[in-house]
Amino acid sequence: MNRVLRVAVALVGLAAPMLASGCGKHETAQATAAPAPAMKPAPPTPIDTKKAEVGGSTWDPEWDKIVELALPPAMLSGQVPHDVRRFCPRFYTMAEDDKRAFWAYFFQALAGAEAGLEPTVQAKHAQPEMDVKDEVTGRAGHTSGLLQLTYEDQKRYGCDFDWDRDKKLPVKDPSRTILQPKNNLECGVKILDHQLIEKHKPLLSGSGYWSTLRPGTMSYRVFAKQMTNVPAACRGGMEKNLPGTR
Repeated sequence: MNRVLRVAVALVGLAAPMLASGCGKHETAQATAAPAPAMKPAPPTPIDTKKAEVGGSTWDPEWDKIVELALPPAMLSGQVPHDVRRFCPRFYTMAEDDKRAFWAYFFQALAGAEAGLEPTVQAKHAQPEMDVKDEVTGRAGHTSGLLQLTYEDQKRYGCDFDWDRDKKLPVKDPSRTILQPKNNLECGVKILDHQLIEKHKPLLSGSGYWSTLRPGTMSYRVFAKQMTNVPAACRGGMEKNLPGTR
């Protein structure tokens, strides 16, 4: 089964009602539960396609669902800064499920540029702007997981990280809370929502959380190359407008 079909099956399965027997409180809870939002699978980024061919960590279709379900309503609205059109020219006129698929693709591209799609990547950065002490761990310049986040993000954005638990585990133990894709990706959505909606900053900013979203940097060029296969609903002259790929 190819990747797109696998993702589509997974998304349909998520939205379908659960089968249950008997009656009573369980049936009542099912009847009143909010339905899952309409979702679509995101296409593969270039790095995901390459790794599927030669081997290595690829993007798990389940991660699309994690991102799409974590998106707050504001990130599917006109509140999103206009520079989103540099990657998705039709963002404001697309259906909500297409917008969800775009953001799933966006975070796949970000994870590709930040961590090569490797969930357990740990990095130590020497750049002055990154050499800042983490108030939770006491260490400077360390980032972790798919989106290269820090334990301090738990305090800043309410992310589901637990340093007291994780410090007792091996550095690359996938059970570390910060390395679990669900925790890492949901935290990334919170960070981007804070930047775009609460702070009213553009998507691409010299003061953004990720250096990969700072135009003019080498890491931004790596990210921009991953944004060349966005969902078809986004397209419409994107190839001419995409920055950093000429």
